[in-house]
Amino acid sequence: MKNTLIADTGYFAALANPKDAYYQHAIRFSKTLQADLLTTWPVLTETCHYLIKRVSPLAQSLLLRQVANGTISVFEFGGDDALRMAELMEKYADLPMDLADASLVILAEHLGHGRILSTDQRDFNAYRWKNHQPFQNLLLPEH
Repeated sequence: MKNTLIADTGYFAALANPKDAYYQHAIRFSKTLQADLLTTWPVLTETCHYLIKRVSPLAQSLLLRQVANGTISVFEFGGDDALRMAELMEKYADLPMDLADASLVILAEHLGHGRILSTDQRDFNAYRWKNHQPFQNLLLPEH
């Protein structure tokens, strides 16, 4: 999955909400996207919760239609992944790390890369996959 990018809630939320501070940037980025998007069910759950409250009830069904038509792929966890997520949430309890973010660290570990689309600068600058590898947030310009 060399040409796959990890997609976080913030990216999906920005694309769906014209009032989002990252909306224009996310739209421009998505128009030039030449990679597959991969996310997790915890991220989709978090995104749907956001969409129904801040955008519209129909926005969540549009997101799920993108999953159904293959525009967005969803990673399936293995048996040991829940334990690893618990370990990560304990390690980053000071932030704190939620289930969706922990699931994306697991995804990066399975993919062997941390190329992510996220608006969450603080957390994904702090998180490390494989305990020492930093994420590379392709959505936001580096400072």
